[in-house]
Amino acid sequence: MRDNCNLSGRPSAPRAVLVLLATILGSSMAFIDGTAVNVALPVMQRDLQASMADIQWVVEAFSLFLAALILVGGALGDRYGRKLIFVVGTALFTVSSIACALSHGIVAIAVARSVQGIGSALMAPASLAILSACFEGDARAKAIGTWSAATAVTAAVGPALGGWLVDHGGWQWIFYINAPIGAAVIILTLAFVPESLNEDEQGKSLDWLGALLATAGLGAITFGLILAGSTGAEVSRAITWSVVGTILLVAFVLSERTAANPLMPLQLFRSRVFSGVNLVTLLLYGALSEALYFVSFDMIQVHRYTPTQAGLALMPFIVLIATLSRWAGGLVAKVGTRTMLILGPTVAAIGFALFSLAGTDGSYWTTFFPGNVVAGLGMALTVAPLTTAVMGAVDESRLGIASGINNAVSRVAGLIAIAAMSAIVVVVYAGQLDRRLGAIQAPTDVVQQVRAQSGEMAAAQIPASASTDVRNQIRGAMDESFAISFQIAVLIGAGLAAGGALIALLTIGDTTTKGRLASAPSDT
Repeated sequence: MRDNCNLSGRPSAPRAVLVLLATILGSSMAFIDGTAVNVALPVMQRDLQASMADIQWVVEAFSLFLAALILVGGALGDRYGRKLIFVVGTALFTVSSIACALSHGIVAIAVARSVQGIGSALMAPASLAILSACFEGDARAKAIGTWSAATAVTAAVGPALGGWLVDHGGWQWIFYINAPIGAAVIILTLAFVPESLNEDEQGKSLDWLGALLATAGLGAITFGLILAGSTGAEVSRAITWSVVGTILLVAFVLSERTAANPLMPLQLFRSRVFSGVNLVTLLLYGALSEALYFVSFDMIQVHRYTPTQAGLALMPFIVLIATLSRWAGGLVAKVGTRTMLILGPTVAAIGFALFSLAGTDGSYWTTFFPGNVVAGLGMALTVAPLTTAVMGAVDESRLGIASGINNAVSRVAGLIAIAAMSAIVVVVYAGQLDRRLGAIQAPTDVVQQVRAQSGEMAAAQIPASASTDVRNQIRGAMDESFAISFQIAVLIGAGLAAGGALIALLTIGDTTTKGRLASAPSDT
């Protein structure tokens, strides 16, 4: 395989800095958006008067297209040029970010977020591919290390920055901020980044059928799960969509067996280690995604944190991952990937379980801080060894596709976990609220209005006609109901993470310590 990079193969030192800056800014834009949006969701729900099912699409529309198309994005860059695809992806992401900010309804935001997901699917693989093409040897290792450190910092800053923007400008500003960054990335890339492509991939067809089936299948299942968390009248439709999605995903797997250039070569899964590591990824990142999704709602809607406070509250978790992952990678050679992938998810499971102690009040240090620290430590122990195991399970010639599949699996994990857990949370919340409202001495019409808004959960509005005492009782009932449903969500997440540790115990051998360390499968 050859890369065709201009400027005598490698950029000069001044240009090298600008190439690195362009890729870091592009990736940082996506990382900041990913971590900032969760903090803004409770405020968006309130401002848009959206149900929990509605607000899920702000996250799921983005995740769907990113998960389904990230492998396509990498293939497009190889065939048509990483610079071209990076610029196109950045432009799509930037324009759709502005569209999100200008939108006034969930449907419009979901459509714009879908385009954002497509843009991110093009940007993400192209950014690292550009660095690999434009640097070599020690310079490449340093460039990728700098990129990883910079994106880790931006991921850590994301929640706090997002919260501050929401508090001082409104949720629209978490999208507006992408406009100047995106413009700078496009200018830098067009001016200083040399074009590169994989000449061995020229003339090969793209697996468009696989991409279509994967997107449609994941989309149908996600839609079905979101419907399952709506009203009882939607149950039959939820089942229908879920079944359709399952059939489409089965068709996707069957199509990969005969595709000339499959997105997901099935022969890779003949390796027990490769299959096991991806199953660990699915369970652990599913647990992580749903825990982070709901913790922001609990902080803001139940504990009355401001968005800025909620963003700062998540800092210990992300900072631990950013600062300890490299150290944990060094432990792999000493204790082996198997030990690390049993220990890491187990510690993460304990951290997720600690979130269940949050209740409805109490100091940050006794509610959210312990879970943040322990879950962050668990993820820090896991990220680098997980990728080492993926790389060690395949031949050198398949490293790119193996890393891409693992990345896609981590995205699918979040997509499905948030949809499935939201359905459970909404059902539990409605049941808990109904029981508590029955014990309140309140006018029938007030109770009925609150029950009718159960799909909005803690964002529901209490009728103005209710007395102060009744309002306080209803608010307490809503908070307690949400706390119970949140508790169940994070305990299930803990179970998923513990399941990942069990899978590692059964499928991963210490021989994987010879694997090659690469970038993490996904942002947190």
